[in-house]
Amino acid sequence: MKGPSLAGMLVAAAVLLAQPAWPYEERSVTNGGRISGRVTLEGGKPRPMAFNLVTIPDPVYCGRISTGTGWRIVEDFIIGPDHALKDVVVMLKDVKEGKLFEIEKVRIEARDCDFLPFVNVLRDRDELTVVNMDPVEHDIQGYETARARGARVLFNRPLPMNPFHKLVGLLSKTHQHLAGKPMVEHVHLKRGRNIFVMQCGFHPYMFSWGMVVKNPYYAITGEDGSYSLTDIPPGDYTLMAWHPGVGKFLEQKVAVKPNGTVTANFEFQSPKGRRSAHEMVENPRFSLELLGEGVEIIPSLRLQEP
Repeated sequence: MKGPSLAGMLVAAAVLLAQPAWPYEERSVTNGGRISGRVTLEGGKPRPMAFNLVTIPDPVYCGRISTGTGWRIVEDFIIGPDHALKDVVVMLKDVKEGKLFEIEKVRIEARDCDFLPFVNVLRDRDELTVVNMDPVEHDIQGYETARARGARVLFNRPLPMNPFHKLVGLLSKTHQHLAGKPMVEHVHLKRGRNIFVMQCGFHPYMFSWGMVVKNPYYAITGEDGSYSLTDIPPGDYTLMAWHPGVGKFLEQKVAVKPNGTVTANFEFQSPKGRRSAHEMVENPRFSLELLGEGVEIIPSLRLQEP
């Protein structure tokens, strides 16, 4: 089965950011301000991307999270109470100087045929570690992108099957995840590019997105859609918000006063219409019977809803 139109998703999701020509300088911030707010999605939940497990390797194990009818849904929009939108990167653009630029190294787990976390933030040339927590093999494909210039391959490496699992039956709910040998890469993007995505070549519903930042003033929204940036040097800035499923940045100007607090909310509009070549359809050629008599795809961990 042909994989998803990843290049199309990348071009739709990426926007160039004009990065500053100067390096970021760390200094003590004694009268810094704060920006906080909330990000929401209006217009309802978008039509989901869905993949027929019958046509993809390891349907039984990967079907532990599925619809129960042989489909695996990409959960790229997590919407909480009052339209709260999870996994939005909120960041300040063109900050010349400020607090210590500390950032945790990114560690992504392949767990139950999913990449976690779904959205990450890192610096250019930072180390990226991927660990297989599943007793099935994965194929790691990393791409960078920018509008009008398309995608560029960063890496493509196998992630061997994890041999350290303790199972009582393949679909056991007490399945114990033990880390396999990590795959380590360094993310180095071309000038003007700051978005990358990682996908599994065997299980194409597995995605993890990354944003490269050049200063420490960023946050990723949680399930309540909230964020907070602190210790910001007083000044005028551009505040930006990005979500991988929407395909564009939202911007607003903010003025930070000494020891002041700014409230800045963002509202994304839900994408309309078809979002990918893969959606749930009734197709007798790809029914569960193809797996053979007595083989079922059971969502033993979680039942997905379209």
